[in-house]
Amino acid sequence: MVCKSKEIAIMKVTALLTGRGNNTLKDKNVLPVLGRPLLYYPAMAAKQSRYIDNLYVSSDDDKILEAANEIGYKKIRRPDEYAQPTSQHIDAILHALDYMKQTDDLKPDILIVLMANSGIIKPEWIDSCIEMIQNNPQVSSVVPVKIDQDHHPFRAKRMGNDGFLTTFFDFSNQAISTNRQDLPICYYLCHNFWTLNISKSIDLLPQGQQPWTFLGDKILPLVIEDSFDVHTEEDIAKTEKWLLEQNLPYVKRA
Repeated sequence: MVCKSKEIAIMKVTALLTGRGNNTLKDKNVLPVLGRPLLYYPAMAAKQSRYIDNLYVSSDDDKILEAANEIGYKKIRRPDEYAQPTSQHIDAILHALDYMKQTDDLKPDILIVLMANSGIIKPEWIDSCIEMIQNNPQVSSVVPVKIDQDHHPFRAKRMGNDGFLTTFFDFSNQAISTNRQDLPICYYLCHNFWTLNISKSIDLLPQGQQPWTFLGDKILPLVIEDSFDVHTEEDIAKTEKWLLEQNLPYVKRA
């Protein structure tokens, strides 16, 4: 293991690239983006990190496993029951952690969980999240977030039993401003990657904030300007545009 600093050297940092083959958009995780599979970009962002020591990929799909392996990721064959549309991400994470322990006698201190269908990620974002945990080991996880006041939950509606729209929250004793600037800041998780402090998150399951209990209950945000997943062909074009606007050494320009 390369010694990066006194603080970082004592913690084992591992990246886990996750993706399954059963998707509405066929083979989306390996669709070409600027001539390379989509998953190449989150995988390379982690490889560029100053702190990550080990690289793994978890999938049920041979195309995903082989594409990531070519970049240097060790393959973890995900069982079919953890690769269904209704499967929970935590099951794949726990399966991968068990594989690391049983096969390589490895238990990471920090786990970077990368989503194979999001190319919107930078190496410096990963490093910042790792450093936030290093600076405060009580943090359970660090996640990239976007601030979005336009879609604030206080503005959301649900269908009442009488068929009319009603508020999600009980505002009977509180007046809510219609001006977004007056509302508490709203942070939405980006889901391009999560940074988990294993001893304060995974090891304490089922504790943690709903619905992503594996993030624990002491979650710090890394505020970024934009992030989106790939679910349609249009998202591929958006990803290419975003990548070309960044100064990333592994992005091949036309």
